[in-house]
Amino acid sequence: MRLGRPRRNRGFSLIEVLVALIVLSVGLLGIAKMQALALASTSVAGMRSLAAVEADSIADAMHVNRGFWANSNASGLNVSIVGSTVAVTQAGPTTPPVLPEVDCQTNRPCNGPTIAGYDLQNWATALNKLLPGDQATISCNASDPIDCLITIQWSEQAIGMNSAQAQAASTAASQNAGTSAAIQNPTYVLYVEP
Repeated sequence: MRLGRPRRNRGFSLIEVLVALIVLSVGLLGIAKMQALALASTSVAGMRSLAAVEADSIADAMHVNRGFWANSNASGLNVSIVGSTVAVTQAGPTTPPVLPEVDCQTNRPCNGPTIAGYDLQNWATALNKLLPGDQATISCNASDPIDCLITIQWSEQAIGMNSAQAQAASTAASQNAGTSAAIQNPTYVLYVEP
């Protein structure tokens, strides 16, 4: 039996430990970025769902008030909504009164145009509370049967962009006469036949 030098215990060197920590930190940063992107995407999806629900709600109100919207009353009617302000930009044969004082709950009976104005004002108020920077239009054609397009646009923050993409979006926005980039102003369009 030969007795020699005792064997040295081998372990990890400090450099190996530091490299492992760097690799682990990069992985954890990637996971944190994915989590932040998922949360932001959830917010964006929520806004888009709200826009769809609100467009459907005014479409339902148009179906209920078919006496106004489906007849020639709404032929050629264009309604513009910015914030909670409703304006008739092109009148049809019968223009709905869209004044804040129109209230079909206290002033009864209400006729078709008054109910349409009441519905539009309530819808504009709801949009303004739910969607930031909301703008909406309802455009009805002059054909028979009458059909309308409900368009909702709102502002949302761009997500998941690196600095080069953000710069490109900003450049595209400035080239389009000062309008915001399309990624920041999504649009929802609904076709309705009242």
